[in-house]
Amino acid sequence: MDSEIADEELAELEEPARAAVRRVLDQDTIREPIRLLSPRAPLCLAPDASLQEAVRVMREHHVGCVLAVEHDRLAGILTERDLPRPVREVMTPDPEVLRLDDPIVYALHRMSVGGYRHVPLVDDAGRPVGILSVKDIVHYVVSFFVSDVLTLPLDPTRSETWRGRDGA
Repeated sequence: MDSEIADEELAELEEPARAAVRRVLDQDTIREPIRLLSPRAPLCLAPDASLQEAVRVMREHHVGCVLAVEHDRLAGILTERDLPRPVREVMTPDPEVLRLDDPIVYALHRMSVGGYRHVPLVDDAGRPVGILSVKDIVHYVVSFFVSDVLTLPLDPTRSETWRGRDGA
């Protein structure tokens, strides 16, 4: 019995290591659904909310945007670049949106072509269900190169010193 438990525990420990080795960033990977990025829940305000309220919410949650929602439907998006005026005056009305099951590559395309840093995620009825940021995609891409990226020195001028090191 103890042998069986030890074998199961060993298998659980080895599985993440095997999964990390198999991970490859390729065209199939960027076609995975956005939900794999675990986008955070959207922060929503009414379009008539004050800019002070929008700023307070963004600061409190350390985010760069809030969604304007009217009658449970996405009406617009307000980012830190749009300040300081009433949300309705500065929001981007009817922003381009994606759904949780859309491929990541669609988000990359929208962000690249449109110059967006945030894309609202909605359900089939147009209700906000999440927000995707460039930061979410960067973290996803970095997860494929964890040892290559996270062990780099903070100072690029020390790159030659780093190359011979065994990690942290």
